[in-house]
Amino acid sequence: MNQKNLALWLKIIVIGVGIAGLLIYFWLLPTIGKDLAVEEFKHLYWPYLITIWVTAIPIYWALVLAWKIFTNIGLDNSFCEENAHYLKKISILAACDCAYFFIMTVIGTFLNAVHPGILLIALFAIFTGIAIAVATAALSHLVYKAAVLQDQSDLTI
Repeated sequence: MNQKNLALWLKIIVIGVGIAGLLIYFWLLPTIGKDLAVEEFKHLYWPYLITIWVTAIPIYWALVLAWKIFTNIGLDNSFCEENAHYLKKISILAACDCAYFFIMTVIGTFLNAVHPGILLIALFAIFTGIAIAVATAALSHLVYKAAVLQDQSDLTI
């Protein structure tokens, strides 16, 4: 598989994730939320939904950055400082999203507005986000190191 095909497949995955995210955020969660809402939490339906929708902002921002990385891969520029910078931004976005979701979960817990089952799901989501943040930070570092090595070898004849 050459660079252009790889970049194409990665972009198709980004589009798929984007569509799946739209379906989850704007169709599945509102539908399930209304159907499964316990009577004591029904008044919190919209605050919950808006809190969750805010988490979509960094996710879609990260998808845009991933698209830019995959464009560079298609141009045979995989190991460049620009990609390292994009990966670092994705790492920061994932960490910020986790921090926001964690803070909102803690506030909801203290207000006795979070069901224990939701708390477990939230902790799993936070752990997943932290794993993504750490992995992209490590990739950013490695891509930066590779970019420096590539620049040095390009200058050598």
